Amino acid sequence: MGLIKAAAAAVGSTLHDQWKEYIRCDDLGQDILMKRVSTPNGVISKDSAIQVAPGQIAVVFQNGQILDATAEEGIFTFDQSTSPSFFAGQFGAVFKEMWGRFTYNGGTFKEQAVFYINAKEIMDNKFGTPAPIPFQDWSHPIPNQMTGAISPLRVEVKCFGKYTFKISDPAVFMSRVAGTAEEYRKDELCEQMRSEVIGAFQNVLNELGNSEHKTPVLELPSSTDEIKQVMDEKVFDQPIRDRGLNIVGFVVESVTLDDESNQKIDNYELSSNQFMQQGTLTGAYANAVQDAAKNEAGAMNGFLGVGMMNMASGGMMGGVAANAVNPQINPGNTQAYDPYANQAAEQLNQARAVAAANVQSQASNVQNANFCPNCGNPTNGSNFCPNCGAKLK
Repeated sequence: MGLIKAAAAAVGSTLHDQWKEYIRCDDLGQDILMKRVSTPNGVISKDSAIQVAPGQIAVVFQNGQILDATAEEGIFTFDQSTSPSFFAGQFGAVFKEMWGRFTYNGGTFKEQAVFYINAKEIMDNKFGTPAPIPFQDWSHPIPNQMTGAISPLRVEVKCFGKYTFKISDPAVFMSRVAGTAEEYRKDELCEQMRSEVIGAFQNVLNELGNSEHKTPVLELPSSTDEIKQVMDEKVFDQPIRDRGLNIVGFVVESVTLDDESNQKIDNYELSSNQFMQQGTLTGAYANAVQDAAKNEAGAMNGFLGVGMMNMASGGMMGGVAANAVNPQINPGNTQAYDPYANQAAEQLNQARAVAAANVQSQASNVQNANFCPNCGNPTNGSNFCPNCGAKLK
C-alpha cells in the first residue's frame, strides 16, 4: 500500500477519468495547521489520486496506522498493492519512523483518510511581556568605590515583537498536538506557544545581560540574530520543539522601560555630568588652597577667599574635598563616586602641607618683627617694649 507519483502527462488527460477518487486540499493559509480529507464513504479506493500542493505534507492513515506520507508536491496514485513509497523529501527519515511506531495512542481509526499538514512558515505571531522583566544593563556601569568592581545597572523592561514557526516533525505534531482532528487551527496553539516564547525570551535576556554578552538594553531590537542564536544554543524553546514545532524567526520590535528604570537612567546621566564638573572644580579648589597658603598678605586672607569660593559653589566643594581627602566618609555610596578623587586628595594634601609651613613661617616672622606683638608699637630693637613693657626677646 503506497503512493505512486503520477506521470505529468496523466494530469489533465484521459487518464484523469480512470482515477476512482480525486483527493485534494485547498491552500491551508496561515491559520490551519492540519486538515483531514477523505472520500464520501471514508475509503480510498485503489488507483485514486491524491494531490499534494506546495507547502503541504500528505499523510495517509488507515486503522490508526500510517500507510504512506509525502512532502513532495505533485499528484500521486494510491495503490494498496504496493509498499510505502515514501516520496518524502526532507521528511524521509521522519516518515519511516512514523510507519514503524505511530498509533493513535492505542486508539483505532476505522476509516481511511489523508491528513494534510501545513509545511509553510507560519508568520505574524505576536508576543509581549505582560510584566516588566529584569535586565542587567552594562551600558550604564556602576563602579564600587571600595572594591573597584563594576556592576550593571538593574532595569525593568517590557518587550514586544513577533516570531515565526514551522512544523518540523509531523509525527510528533500529530501524536502530541493535533491527533486526528478534522481540522486543527493555529489559534488552538498560540496562547500556549506565546507563554512558552515569553519564557524562552526571558532566559535569553538573562544571557544577553550577563558579563559575557553585555548587550545594552536599548540595543535589544537590533540584536535579532544574537537572540535567535542564544535561543538555539541554549535550547530555551525545548517545550516548543517537543511538540514537533520549531521557531524560525524572532524579532523584538520595541523595548520600553518602566518609570523607575527611566528615573534610574536619568539620575545616572545627571550624576555622570556632575562628576565631570566636580572633577574640574576639585582641581581648581586644590589650586586655590595652594595659592592661599602662598599668599604674601597672609595665609588667613587667602583661605578666606577659598571659603568664599566654597560658599559660591553652594558648599559643594567642601563635600567634594572631604570625600576626596577621606573617601571612607561614605564608603557605601557608589553613586557619589568621583573619578577625580585620588588626584584631588593628593593636591589637597600638598596644599595643606604648604599652608601649614607658611603659617608657621608667618608666625615666626611676627615674633621676630620690630613691632611689639602685644601692643603693636615700634620696639627699636629693645628687649622690652617701651610702650607696654612686654618682654620681646
